[in-house]
Amino acid sequence: MPTVPLSTTVLDTRANAVSVVWSPLTQADPDGAPWDMAGLARTMFVTVRGTFGAGGTLVFQGSADGVQWATMIQVNNSLASFTAAGGTGLRGCPRFVRPLVTVSDASTSLTVTLYATAAVPDV
Repeated sequence: MPTVPLSTTVLDTRANAVSVVWSPLTQADPDGAPWDMAGLARTMFVTVRGTFGAGGTLVFQGSADGVQWATMIQVNNSLASFTAAGGTGLRGCPRFVRPLVTVSDASTSLTVTLYATAAVPDV
């Protein structure tokens, strides 16, 4: 099964702000391509929208090596797991991040958008 590619847009070079989008994540293509966040620590906010389908679930994962993955933690200390459209801030600073549909049906079609910023101190 193919990995859903990501697209990135630099929003503000002063704050190193980036928008990363994976779409569409479906039953046939459930995993998003890993985004390598190497470099500056990031503050992250993720949103999920679209059709979840029966029992649809999407998790947002992080990895130190791009091989072993773990579900990330939201700022409220719960797992970054979505069963409906929504958004949340994320804790931690893994090297790689990706979305993954873990439960779906033929109608599942999701778009995940990550906003990440790393403010650079004034010199």
